[in-house]
Amino acid sequence: MIKNTPPKQPLKIVVFGATGDVGRETVIEAVARGHQVTAIARNADRLADLPDAVTCESVDVLVDLKQVGHVMAAHDVAISALRPASGSEELLVDMSKNLMDAARATNTRLYITGGAATLKLADGSGHSVLTAPDFLPDAVRPIAEACAKLDALLGHYDDVQWSCLRPPAMLFAGEKTRQYVRGTNTLILDHDGMARISYADFGVAMVDLVEDVDIDQRRLTVGYQTKAAAV
Repeated sequence: MIKNTPPKQPLKIVVFGATGDVGRETVIEAVARGHQVTAIARNADRLADLPDAVTCESVDVLVDLKQVGHVMAAHDVAISALRPASGSEELLVDMSKNLMDAARATNTRLYITGGAATLKLADGSGHSVLTAPDFLPDAVRPIAEACAKLDALLGHYDDVQWSCLRPPAMLFAGEKTRQYVRGTNTLILDHDGMARISYADFGVAMVDLVEDVDIDQRRLTVGYQTKAAAV
């Protein structure tokens, strides 16, 4: 379990992609800890069920570049939980590039929800989730390939304060246990040999990372090591 000392003052946090499973859970967790949160989505109507303390705004990250910069400049921290719709996975790189450019221009810390694609398997084979034969179902290969391209993109932004939190192979709708471990480049397996975490606990892990201002690792992952809640 990760234990952090929260910041002395609440942070102003903006979450891009707040209508997705990861984004929504991240917003809820950040608000529960007393941070001032702005939730961003292309369609703000989909944010209506978030807590009342959340400020909701409609911004299209692909086209509203000036507004992206304005929003980011008004916050201490930005979180990207962006995930394009099925069939448009390749847009992830362009969307993320726009956020990285804005973070560079505004000198804002940016925390990115990555993907498991580049994580190494725990079997010592040297394969990653993306390269291992027969590991990925065909249905998720497009988003995995987009996440690998996103990972490569990050290498061009050494002058930006970014961290990328990569989920394990499986994200699922489960309880918030707050029991997880943090790793770097290899899948974390639980006692069942599964690499997984709930959306709720991934949101916890993201906010923990934001509050852990002393961390110096840019690419991280999280997962359960104890027996996970039932999927």
